[in-house]
Amino acid sequence: MNLCYIDGKFLPLNEAQLPVTDLIIQRGVGVFETICTHSRKPLMLTPHLKRLEGSAVSSSIVMPLTLENIARIIREGIQKMGCETMIRPYITGGDSFGENHLFNEPRFFVVFEAVQKPNPDIYKKGVMLHPINAERYLPSTKSINYMLSFTGQKNVKGAYEILYCPEGEIVEGAHSTFFLVKNGHLITAPTSRALSGTTRQIILELAKRESIPVEERCPLLSELKDAEEAFITGTVKEVVPVVKIGDQIVSNGTPGKLTQHLHHIYLLNIDEWLE
Repeated sequence: MNLCYIDGKFLPLNEAQLPVTDLIIQRGVGVFETICTHSRKPLMLTPHLKRLEGSAVSSSIVMPLTLENIARIIREGIQKMGCETMIRPYITGGDSFGENHLFNEPRFFVVFEAVQKPNPDIYKKGVMLHPINAERYLPSTKSINYMLSFTGQKNVKGAYEILYCPEGEIVEGAHSTFFLVKNGHLITAPTSRALSGTTRQIILELAKRESIPVEERCPLLSELKDAEEAFITGTVKEVVPVVKIGDQIVSNGTPGKLTQHLHHIYLLNIDEWLE
């Protein structure tokens, strides 16, 4: 049974309620994180919670609880779930915008759901991304506003995800970090332009250990024709090969060896990042 922690207690998810006066409903003011367990332990819990705090601060939302208390609630929820769990802590704008230009009375809730892993075929065959000439507002903030990704994918068949490519620069996926492999180098956007993904952090550490050169810059759509591989990363999806972007096939249109190797060593070493 999926759960929600709200108003200081755990409830079945379908019984949880928010007042319609909350600004997460009225104005779309809210931030969140997506955390996944492995072996019933949360992956990269501390980096996720620090990013949640950073998102709240950049959105002028006062933190409702300490990170230690949020971590305690998350651990308790995982124990109650009794299975591999996807955890989404949310901080809302509450019911009003304070006189000091802060959301002083935010609401906090956490959704706990059984993990739904992607179809295994995507790792064997790879995926197609649809590029759009746009980028997220406040890219370092993980907000609830995903409207751009939904409208960007409207009427697009076969695309796994939107790829934000303002003026031909590839910054990030709608739900993922993007990596291009060119001349044996990993190329990914800097965190000044894209969300600092927690799986991204792990991949960069593994690349360092494997002596794989890394360039933190925005790869260009014009570089795709010369790329050897491409992939995206995310908390639940892990490492997914990208074989086509728009009309451009990446290399020979099959998952690359470096992508598969990085996914393999990611899974081999994942215990290091469990908390």
